[in-house]
Amino acid sequence: MRGMIATRMQQSLQTTAQLTHHASAGLCALEALRSRCRERGQVVPSLQDLLLRLVVQTLSDFPALNATLEENRIVQHGAVHLGLAIPLPDDLLVAPALFDAQELSLGQLPEARRTLVERAQAGKLGVRELTGATFTVSNLGRSRVHHFTPILNVPQVAILGIGGMERRAVPSSQGWREEAVIGLSLTFDHRAVNGAPAAAFLDALCERIEGLPPEAFDSELSVNDD
Repeated sequence: MRGMIATRMQQSLQTTAQLTHHASAGLCALEALRSRCRERGQVVPSLQDLLLRLVVQTLSDFPALNATLEENRIVQHGAVHLGLAIPLPDDLLVAPALFDAQELSLGQLPEARRTLVERAQAGKLGVRELTGATFTVSNLGRSRVHHFTPILNVPQVAILGIGGMERRAVPSSQGWREEAVIGLSLTFDHRAVNGAPAAAFLDALCERIEGLPPEAFDSELSVNDD
């Protein structure tokens, strides 16, 4: 499998025009939502699942990024088949598809993601899962790497890298305050996506992350039975 992965990575770099935009987003709004969930006795979503849900929502406004380039033809996909980069033993990596991710509520997403990870780690993924994603997310959120350059999973035209958190001083009405920020890195194929719409996608995603109302997903989250 290592040889196959190496071949695909080399093919990706040699046959596409890859460019990466970087941005950072504050996490205060996401933390406020998670605090509200605790207070209301709801299941508390992880930061990872919140970010994935927001990525899927943002892609609905940017169909050019939820696309594949097949035989020099750009194919935009109505459904978001979200590829999740999953590390395996022996330093291997796969990015199977979470099909129809736009149909998953925030309450449903964690179980669907865990099931996909378990199938990957057990070596039970099918060919369609391994090749059917339309947009991939690679998450290094537990590392100190804030920004990086994810490599396109061809024939997809874009991939988002989620980096680790940093604490920064940001301006506020009282002067300055400290806030946790996360790094976002979007690699895209310049043959299919221009720089301006790629930047607009990152801007829109950051705005969703930073402006998320605490009650945004109340209807999607169940009450904790514990």
